[in-house]
Amino acid sequence: MIGLLLLLQGVIGLFVLLITIGLITATMNNFSGAQDGVKVPEGAALLINPAGALVEQAEIVDPFQEAINDAFGARPQTQVEVHDIVRAIREAKDDERIKGIVLSLGSMSASSSSASKLHYIGEALETFKTSGKKVIAVGDYYSQEQYLLAAHADEIYLNDYGNVVLYGYGSYGLYVKSFLEKLKITSHVFRVGTFKSAVEPFLRDDMSDEAKQANLAFLNVLWDRYVEAVEAARGDKLKGDVRRYADEIGAIMREAKGDFAKAALDYGLVDGLLSRVDQRTYLKNAFGADKEGKSFKNIDFARYLDAIGEVEDGDAPNVAIVTAAGVIVDGEQPSGVAAGGETIAKYLKQALDDDEVKAVVLRVDSPGGSAFASEIMRDGVLALKKAGKPVVVSMGSLAASGGYWISAPADEIWAAPTTITGSIGIFGYFTTFENSAAELGLYTDGVGTSTLSPLLATGFGPLPEAGADIIQQSIENGYDRFLNVVGEGRGLDRAYVDQVGQGRVWIGETALELKLVDHLGDIDAAVAAAANLAKLDDYDRVEMIEMMSPFERLFSTGAARLMKAAGYSEASARANSSSLRKVIAKAEEQVQFFDQFNDPGGAYARCLACE
Repeated sequence: MIGLLLLLQGVIGLFVLLITIGLITATMNNFSGAQDGVKVPEGAALLINPAGALVEQAEIVDPFQEAINDAFGARPQTQVEVHDIVRAIREAKDDERIKGIVLSLGSMSASSSSASKLHYIGEALETFKTSGKKVIAVGDYYSQEQYLLAAHADEIYLNDYGNVVLYGYGSYGLYVKSFLEKLKITSHVFRVGTFKSAVEPFLRDDMSDEAKQANLAFLNVLWDRYVEAVEAARGDKLKGDVRRYADEIGAIMREAKGDFAKAALDYGLVDGLLSRVDQRTYLKNAFGADKEGKSFKNIDFARYLDAIGEVEDGDAPNVAIVTAAGVIVDGEQPSGVAAGGETIAKYLKQALDDDEVKAVVLRVDSPGGSAFASEIMRDGVLALKKAGKPVVVSMGSLAASGGYWISAPADEIWAAPTTITGSIGIFGYFTTFENSAAELGLYTDGVGTSTLSPLLATGFGPLPEAGADIIQQSIENGYDRFLNVVGEGRGLDRAYVDQVGQGRVWIGETALELKLVDHLGDIDAAVAAAANLAKLDDYDRVEMIEMMSPFERLFSTGAARLMKAAGYSEASARANSSSLRKVIAKAEEQVQFFDQFNDPGGAYARCLACE
């Protein structure tokens, strides 16, 4: 008991010490001016060097966890918000201190479903170039997604041992029907919709013809838009079309004697081949050397945003932006992790209660998820409309299934040409292990008071027919409700919605033809549309999001410094970044995936093929 009390005393003392150091450190910094404002060098290049996954809304990192990461020198996978990059580019266009832009994209990752985000940045780069300032891209190699941005540069330089590989878009998955049968695991699937292929991997060993048809339809549009964007950006520099480079790369490589870099240069994908040293020298000549003379004069986009500060809310009426990004799940979820039904509903309620908010833009970037959580969000949209506050939906890269459910009641829906949307369908899925257990000599048995009592044994016991029946009825009712939600929200006949529904995925430009969306355009166009509906000539754009408290910031600062003072080094952090830790991280991802299936009724409006 004495030992436990001493341990508790030590833990409490450590936390008190952390808090005290955080407060003292922050106070000293404030009084001593240790935290000077970020300065933008005259004639510098704006360095666009996103490190991490390109996302709609980045996860808000717990300040204490961030402090520990800093202290240990850990570098977890980060997220970069597309809107931060675009804002930096737009501000730099008329900033006389900025001489040009350098794209260094080697650490950026983007999924194929993030095409609209890449096109959005590309459009911002084209607008920047109208100022007469140059955009230069440098890199050891360019992935397909990275090259879509690099193509907008005036000059593209590739490492002389690098490569550019373009492979188009595809949808391939692992099909486990026979595998599950060998393990004697029973799959229970409940769905409505001819094209609702989310659960096909558990039911088949190959992709159905319906799924191939639906997937190829939107993948072809994604590839068409990619090709158009690259060829328009590169113009006469290309020695052939992009499709030929992707389809006949073997022949092109033979002409270059197996040299990837030379193949890209000969074909006109890049303008020159330079080693890392030569790339730095070229940029130093273009923008001048930094103070140390080791690199070129630059400021990266994150520091540039710090330098120019946040956009402040003025005295004009507000158009509020509420972002539903990620898988839709029931309950509360931090921003950037998932779209929690309760969390998004809370933001919508805040917009409803705020007299300064005259219109709302619901930004949706989600493959869907919980049907119940989707309905909770939809209720918030309907409440805003009832109060006379216009709601405009701006679709990001994904607004499918549950993402479309919450979009349907809006006054207007805006989508990008490459937005993946639709997937109007419902499914339920779980497995039972009665056959697997029997192989091991494990059985379930017992008694119950009703026909549904055997549900209590489901898992290692079979799913009773009565249970399967009510689940299927619930799924069918959910699909029927989905059709009504879309029909009422869009003013469409229910039979027509069923015709374009059936779980079918549509690309943005096709969805416009099908009346599933009203306009094609980015979030800026959607905000302007919301202001127009609210009859606002002058307005401020505000985002509804949780902010870190000053105490949290103080605590994280002190904690980080204490950890470093205690002798934890980056070397020890690297030791913890072992292959084993990476395997554990992958396992954690799988656990998080299954955690997303938490709908109270077990019904999901989610497009797994879109993700």
